[in-house]
This record gives sequence, structure tokens and C-alpha cells, in this order.
Amino acid sequence: MAKHEDVRLDVRKMYKLFIGGAFVRSESGRSDPLWDGKAFGANIARASRKDVRDAVVAARGAQAKWAKTAPALRGLILYRLAEMMEARREEFPKDEIDAAIDRVVWYAGWCDKYSALLSSRNPVAGPHFNFSTVEATGVVGVMAPDKLGLLGLVSVVVPALVSGNAVVAVASETDPRTAIVFAEALATSDLPAGVVNILTGQRAELGPILAKHMDVNALGFEDVDHDLTVALQRSAADNVKRVRVWPKRSADEWAAPSSQSLDDIAQYCEVKTIWHPAGV
Repeated sequence: MAKHEDVRLDVRKMYKLFIGGAFVRSESGRSDPLWDGKAFGANIARASRKDVRDAVVAARGAQAKWAKTAPALRGLILYRLAEMMEARREEFPKDEIDAAIDRVVWYAGWCDKYSALLSSRNPVAGPHFNFSTVEATGVVGVMAPDKLGLLGLVSVVVPALVSGNAVVAVASETDPRTAIVFAEALATSDLPAGVVNILTGQRAELGPILAKHMDVNALGFEDVDHDLTVALQRSAADNVKRVRVWPKRSADEWAAPSSQSLDDIAQYCEVKTIWHPAGV
């Protein structure tokens, strides 16, 4: 009697979008195959216009509470994110994970310090005090560089979180899987749902939607396509978005310690000036 051999079928993972603290399929039902150069690896959801809108709604709903969270607590939550990345280090690119964790910890340490350096007391003539303080811009849209799927994403998302912004991020097109693994770390890091939303898909499709969205307050992206850069800047001007265009960088430049700075936090802050009587 012939024996039947056991046949094992590999179940290919479907990496979903991360919106409002939940992993969801694209409303369009679209996905892209992920290849490792030799074989099919997984399916990656391709976000649509509605997915961007849902992500912005989630970010707007979470932003005010996140901004009101005590700065020291924001720092602890970001440090917890670094811990969760450490726990999943085997799932991240080996050549990026150490630098990415270090960068998250570095920015976490700024949460209760950045305001002291970016705020000021201004000299005025008259019996008044004049103070300039910083606060979060609101909802920030960023497009991660294609180089360094993890470290590049961390470099553009985490600085915006320090001051209390909520983020809608478009992942690297060349390594979108890593962005969703990062989202799995976010989901267990105590970060409130909706503060970070991660979309996978095509930059040329999703970028213009973010730029035109009237409830997105700021936009950041790398200048890798001049025509797209100009189009995004023009669209963002309709509601006077703050636009940060990073110069095109190599992977080594993104990984260099000099690419993390207080300026990256300041770019997503608004300055509020207050006048107060000096009294007698």
C-alpha cells in the first residue's frame, strides 16, 4: 500500500496597514508582492486615498491627548518603544536595529528637555514680560526614505512625536515589511492608538493625498524626485502646511549621528508668544 507523503504548504503572510492602533487591510483590497530577489516572500497592503483619510482621522483624534501627556511620560513611552524593538530584534534588519534603538532612546531623552532650549524670555520695553514657548504642530505626514527601511523610518517619525504631534507615515517602498514589524512594536509600546499610523504603498500616489489633505498640518519627505517635490510643495501651500524637504542622502548619511538633532524636533513645533504684565 502506497504511503502518502506529508506535504507542507507555507502560509504567506499578509502585512496590513497600521491605522488607529489596529492592523487593517486596505479598503481597496490591493496588495503588492514582496520578493527577496529569488522567491515570493509576502503580500504587502497598498494603501489608497481612503486609507490616508482614515489615518489622518485617527491621528487627529489622538493628537490632543498625546500633546497633553506629561513630557516625562512621553519620554518613558518612547523608551518603552525601544524596549519593544529590542525584544523583536531578530525580525529587524541586523545592520540597522542597534542604531535604530539608540536613536529612539536619544529622542526619548529630549521629551522633557527640548522646550527649555527652544523657548525663551524676550526683552521688551515696558512693564511686561514676553515669553516664547513651543507646542506641537498637530498632525504630521512623513514619507520615509527608501534607504534603511527601519532606521530611515525611525529618523522621520520619532522626532515629530517628542513635542506631542501625531504622525501618518508612508513606509519605504523598497522595504515595507520592516515598517509593519516596527508597527507591531509600536502596538505594544504603550503609545496611544492613533498617535502613529503607518501606510505601505506608492509614494507617488500617497504623497499628493497627504499634501492636499486640509487636516494635515505639516509634511516631511526626502527630495528624491524633483517634479514630485515641487508638486507636493504646491499642494501643501493651499492650507499653508509646514513643509520639510530633506536633501537626498545616502544610507551612511541617514545612519550618521549627525542626522539626529534638536532641529528635527523644532521643525514640527509652533512658537507661541505670550505677553504678561510685570506687576508692581
